[in-house]
Amino acid sequence: MTSDQSSEKKSAGQPVVSDGADQNNASPSSAENAVSENASKPVTSDEAVVVAPVSPEIAEAPAAPAAAMEPVAAPVAAPAPQPESEVAAAPAPEAASGPIVLKSASEALRPEPGTPPPLPKKRKRSRHARSQIVVFANFMLSLLVFLVIGMGALFYFGKVQFTSEGPLEQDSTFFVKRGSGIVEISDQLERADLITDARIFRYGARAYGMEKSMKAGEYAIPAHASMRDIMNIFAEGKSLMHQVTIPEGLTVQQIFDRISNSELLSGNLPKELPAEGSLIADTLSFTRGTTREEVVTRLKTAQAKLVDEVWAKRRDGLPVKDKNEFVTLASIVEKETGVASERPHVASVFVNRLNTGMRLQSDPTIIYGIFGGRGKPSDRPIYKSDIEKETAYNTYIIKGLPPTPIANPGRDALEAVANPLDTKDLYFVADGTGGHIFAATLKDHNDNVRKWRDIERQRKEGATGAPAAP
Repeated sequence: MTSDQSSEKKSAGQPVVSDGADQNNASPSSAENAVSENASKPVTSDEAVVVAPVSPEIAEAPAAPAAAMEPVAAPVAAPAPQPESEVAAAPAPEAASGPIVLKSASEALRPEPGTPPPLPKKRKRSRHARSQIVVFANFMLSLLVFLVIGMGALFYFGKVQFTSEGPLEQDSTFFVKRGSGIVEISDQLERADLITDARIFRYGARAYGMEKSMKAGEYAIPAHASMRDIMNIFAEGKSLMHQVTIPEGLTVQQIFDRISNSELLSGNLPKELPAEGSLIADTLSFTRGTTREEVVTRLKTAQAKLVDEVWAKRRDGLPVKDKNEFVTLASIVEKETGVASERPHVASVFVNRLNTGMRLQSDPTIIYGIFGGRGKPSDRPIYKSDIEKETAYNTYIIKGLPPTPIANPGRDALEAVANPLDTKDLYFVADGTGGHIFAATLKDHNDNVRKWRDIERQRKEGATGAPAAP
């Protein structure tokens, strides 16, 4: 082939293939033969075939002088040796096909379909997080939070129980003993089925500041009362009141017996009896559990106050020289009649007798001299021998007043002696109706006595159905 033919082929865009040899003197035919041989030769691990594609720009470029078109062999790095099995299994590289498509920046950054998301970066724990002090502090903080939550739950539950309706089905009473503490009170309430839990009652009373404000006494507890209601009842101290009535004319011993028999009182009576006439005859109010000694003290204090009050308002010229004689005469008047309106008249009779030097001749003084503070049995009459029996209290024998009162007089008897009626009567006898008939002379008195005996005889005849013996 001539040089002119070679130039025409170069200008026609014939690709240049380099096999590593000097191509200055090589002809196109020899180059084509080399390419065909390389293509048919199998690829081994020691050599590789590189085919450089010819770009359109190069293909369209005008032919250059032969000197300028001298090919330069590019060094090709041999790939690393691979096992024969991998080389045989590896697919042959596919030539790029199709035009190059340009993409925008947002499209280029957009992940291709099927691309897995990036794995999160594993954060490294700091030294402070791995510190034992920090771990312990976190544990304690967590424990504190749980404790606060638990305490809040317990507080709420306890408050609900403390203010909810109680188990009591009907109205009842509860007695708080003197000196009882909150523990004893709450335990007794639970045993009595007035509350459901003694511990909640204690904690609730302490939370409200009422632990030491509960007062002794007997209290009315309404049905379904809550723990808070019961606590308020105890704190207000409005306990149930009971009464003991001391009738006029009882002796100190008889009053002691009445106080001793009361189951609502507590404690023992004083070892020594107070002086006769020193206890008031009145109705005394008290709370359950009040001591018997306290009741006696109150009776003595009230009687002393009453005697001082009435003594200060007495009439001048009375035949009594002190308070003891004043109370003694009032006790005799008290025992002689049970009719309050008659007491000033009866008192005038004894005052007149004392003023004239007559003996009082009162039957109640005979009884007290014989039986003392125990009193005469109700079924025993007064015999003639009793009237003649000498005692310090027998006013049929002694002159003047007995040494002490024979009973505890009431206000009416005391006021009757302090201000008796202004009469000249020296005698009186029963009239058969519960009252008395009064007389200024012995003759009138004997007539009244005969009338009284007729009444008694008629009563006996009516009771037996036979005439009484004369």
